[in-house]
Amino acid sequence: MTIAEVSRTYDLSADTLRYYERIGLIPPVHRSAGGIREYDEEDCRWIEFIKCMRGAGLPIESLVEYVALFQQGEETAPARKLLLVEQRQRLAERIEEMQAVLARLDCKIEGYDRLAAAESKLRRSRD
Repeated sequence: MTIAEVSRTYDLSADTLRYYERIGLIPPVHRSAGGIREYDEEDCRWIEFIKCMRGAGLPIESLVEYVALFQQGEETAPARKLLLVEQRQRLAERIEEMQAVLARLDCKIEGYDRLAAAESKLRRSRD
């Protein structure tokens, strides 16, 4: 796939894809004789993984570390797992915080609904 096709498929700009490659977030992409990037299935799997992890809120620095560890070989599997476990814990904490905010918003919305109902009764009693 070309960078334009990958960009459309994964909803990432070509600049983002180039940046990810430049900083080592995805391994170097094979290029044609003319210098055009040619993404293969493995490249696309990396992009899917990175996009998923970014969507979960993992910082780029952590992902660069993960990819670097991966490229060092199987002996880094425990370190990679630890990195993912730590990031999972951070995500779980963020979800918990967001659930608390959601509950507070729900209470606030419910309060407005009660207020609107009370105001409606007052208006009817004036008529």
